[in-house]
Amino acid sequence: MFPLPSALRRCAALAVFLLVLSGCAVGEEPPGTPRGGPPPQGTKPNIVFILTDDLSWDLVDYMPRVRKMREQGVTFTNFIVTNTLCCPSRATILTGRYPHNTQVLTNEPPKGGWQRFNTNGGERDTFATTLEAAGYRTALMGKYLNGYDPAKIQAGEPAFVPPGWTEWYATSLGYKHYDYTLSENGRAVPYGSTPADYLTDVLANKAVDFVNRSPSNRPFLMKLSTFAPHAPFTPAPRHAGAFPDVRAPRGPAFNEPDISDKPGWMHAWPKIGPKGIATIDRKYRGRVRMVQAVDEMVGRVQQALADRGLDRDTYIVFGSDNGFHMGQHRLVEGKGTAYDVDVRVPLIVTGPGVPRGRAVGQITANTDLRPTFEELAGVKTSPSVDGRSLVPFLRGAQPGSWRNSILIEHAGPVTDPHDPDYPGRGWGNPPSYLAVRTAGELYLEYDAGEREYYDLRLDPSSLRNTAGELPIPRRDRLADLIAALEACAGASCRTAEQRS
Repeated sequence: MFPLPSALRRCAALAVFLLVLSGCAVGEEPPGTPRGGPPPQGTKPNIVFILTDDLSWDLVDYMPRVRKMREQGVTFTNFIVTNTLCCPSRATILTGRYPHNTQVLTNEPPKGGWQRFNTNGGERDTFATTLEAAGYRTALMGKYLNGYDPAKIQAGEPAFVPPGWTEWYATSLGYKHYDYTLSENGRAVPYGSTPADYLTDVLANKAVDFVNRSPSNRPFLMKLSTFAPHAPFTPAPRHAGAFPDVRAPRGPAFNEPDISDKPGWMHAWPKIGPKGIATIDRKYRGRVRMVQAVDEMVGRVQQALADRGLDRDTYIVFGSDNGFHMGQHRLVEGKGTAYDVDVRVPLIVTGPGVPRGRAVGQITANTDLRPTFEELAGVKTSPSVDGRSLVPFLRGAQPGSWRNSILIEHAGPVTDPHDPDYPGRGWGNPPSYLAVRTAGELYLEYDAGEREYYDLRLDPSSLRNTAGELPIPRRDRLADLIAALEACAGASCRTAEQRS
């Protein structure tokens, strides 16, 4: 073979370089690169909101499709729920308002539950009502609010369907994942105990059907609300033997050696023994197995959107109503605390114009979901909403100003044995408290007068309560901030949250 002239060699090298460069352009973009662009002005995108139940951050490690979403979109790493019980958090998500403004403080009446939300008129002003009024086709599939039970309706009477929902397939009693009743657009439909009745799979089927039936000229919002991975930790049959060697995470707070500095309600719990730890590991495996069906559901919805060519115009939002502790701070299992494992939950968003692989560390909250959905849909958010839109982050921008603090509310302890979150021995059942979380601090005030303070920059696992060492001016400033947040509504919440 004859050697190429030098000029031709240079041309060939340039051609190879350009080819490689072009391959980079169509391959994996570096983190922060927007995925496509936002929909053209006047085009309303679709929104798929996947809301899980009690899903803590550690479970994402076992969900490959959700991990892929992190690569493809924005992850909010400091997303905080304002109450760590299911019903108060879900009422906040629907309305964009703190629990003290929804007046849904617990899972059951008289201070909470669907009955309280319904009586207070909360259902008349949600992201569903505003988006449906703006022309969206809306659907809820799965868990609604604690206390909503279509199985209790009288024969021949329609089940209640809240305003704002074009299609409705809901219950609040799907924890076993079998032998439940769905309200299907007002008609009570019982399901049995065969593998085909497994609730997460039924919801996935309905979600795919909804996407397949969606008119191309009408945008939709679909809230896909699973009961997984809530107790009793029932996986789909195909996942029953998966992950046989998985253990609950053994972070610094697991089976905390010294809790003498913790509030009095925690002092009764001894260190967890080998038998208790084995139980924690067994239940954790159940949670890991449960989320496999959720992860598959995510993939099925993504594929259905792609098959219709709707993926380019659809935002997928993946989140949880609260976290869940398993052994942290000697608490065997449950939620309700203001510690990181209970209040900081996943929020991952993909969609048109969303930067790839970007992490947002600012304090964001479940009050922000309604205004986010409304801005994406081109709907003006009511000034009475407490939260703020996350859309600037989804566009790769940094808002000019953002909150520096968030309020966490808890009305406890849980005393109703019918409450699905009624705790067993050693689970943790904190009394009422208010807490404020800043970028680097967690401060709690219990109704009984006890306090907790953690410098999260030095002590991210909240192992050392230094409330007694906190300088009085700083303590008073944080107490004043809690008081301002507890009394806030609408714009005054956004003003108070600027403080730290």
